[in-house]
Amino acid sequence: MEKQQSEVVLYGTWASAYCTRVRLALKLKGITYEYVEEDLTNKSESLLHYNPVHKKVPVLVHKGKPVAESLVILEYIDDCWNNSPKLLPEDPYQRAKVRFWANFYDQKIFPSSHAVALSKGKEQVNAIKEFDELLGAFEKGIEKDFSIKFPFNGETLGFLDIVVGTHACNYRAFEEAVTVLFDPKKHPAFLWWVAKLKDSPLIKETLPPHDKLVAKIKEVFFQAPKA
Repeated sequence: MEKQQSEVVLYGTWASAYCTRVRLALKLKGITYEYVEEDLTNKSESLLHYNPVHKKVPVLVHKGKPVAESLVILEYIDDCWNNSPKLLPEDPYQRAKVRFWANFYDQKIFPSSHAVALSKGKEQVNAIKEFDELLGAFEKGIEKDFSIKFPFNGETLGFLDIVVGTHACNYRAFEEAVTVLFDPKKHPAFLWWVAKLKDSPLIKETLPPHDKLVAKIKEVFFQAPKA
């Protein structure tokens, strides 16, 4: 007998921060879901069926209908399951600002951290400089737009906390595997935020294991053979 699919299914891969943020949002909302781990070197027919455009994870399938791209999925979760805690503010202008900085992080800061890892010598020095400038703009923008250093208050995780935390809270693994990324003297406010996020029990239980992630990052950036 064919197994009946759950109402909510997440197709993902354990090492992806994009997938981790969706898992975190589902947990935060108390949504029961089925998780399907994908091998991205041998993608399943289901993944290719549900995301024929990008053929990537994460993909959330709700009642047979797929939603792709992590930021889109987070908004879908918040809109579809209207219970507390809300991920995005109710005020339209505040929502727009949160969306802006989430996109900035994904489109600018996330890729620039990879540029640091993939470069050497003078190129890496320039890549680190660009990363520092982008992160500095992010810090100033958050303080200006929200009148606080960073959104997380130690209790309720919001949209930006999820977007940034599932990536930045793994920075120690990245630095152990590749290279030092953050200068504490230049970005104390950002690292304070990350430290607060790492103390969240929900984030702690959702992030991938440190040592396993270090090995995976080395494999990705240095093409090391799989264990």
